[in-house]
Amino acid sequence: MARTTFHEHQELWEKWIEHRDMEACNQLMHEYQPLVHYHVQRIGAGLPKSVRRDDLWSHAMAGLYDAMKKFDFSRDLKFDTYASFRIKGSILDGLRQEDWMPRSLREKSKKLEETTEMLEQKHGRYVTEEEVAMQMNVTTAEVRKVSAESFFANVLSMDEESAEGDKSESFKVAIRDEKTLSPEDLMMKDASIQELAEVIQSLTDKEKMVVSLFYTEEMTLTEIGEIMSLSTSRISQIHSKALFKLKQALEKRKLQNNG
Repeated sequence: MARTTFHEHQELWEKWIEHRDMEACNQLMHEYQPLVHYHVQRIGAGLPKSVRRDDLWSHAMAGLYDAMKKFDFSRDLKFDTYASFRIKGSILDGLRQEDWMPRSLREKSKKLEETTEMLEQKHGRYVTEEEVAMQMNVTTAEVRKVSAESFFANVLSMDEESAEGDKSESFKVAIRDEKTLSPEDLMMKDASIQELAEVIQSLTDKEKMVVSLFYTEEMTLTEIGEIMSLSTSRISQIHSKALFKLKQALEKRKLQNNG
């Protein structure tokens, strides 16, 4: 299908908004598939191979359709920006409901957390991947792999609603444009940001750059490698090390909040 012109694109939106024309809707969803592909690839990159890309695509398309139904053109917001929130939120919701994390990964993640906590208490400081790997009698690469995959699970957990029904600053809040956070929520959010900021400052210069380019500039590992004149695999290792340190900070916060 040839891409529509700007005028044709506007006509499709008018048909959809004014008449809920499903043919126009289908054409528009086809137009925005590159946006869907982008978010499926970015989120999928941090997940185990057991997670099917077809499932991520299905969740993403549902998020795009939801965005088309609820988007308010009177707001000073681009549809692509709004749709991105909806698409990412839909993928994350789908992952939570499906409990994508394999039992074997959960067991490895739990052992990794227990070992890390034990070594931290013993040494009174953050420990390295190498120290954890040696204690667990596994390779550093295995520690990085489990850490990176379970890090995503912790992000999902932190984004969920609490038992009391309060909502944290998440995609859902941004999408629904609900009331501002309570003073308590703001304090928790500020504390979390401050803690992560401190941990980020402890990263090496290369780790800081990779984290910044990947999460702020939304560049791929290959693109980052080209900028830093390093191989993609080397960038992946640096990224994994940074995630390992950030995951330690998140786990500490989680334990303190539950204590």
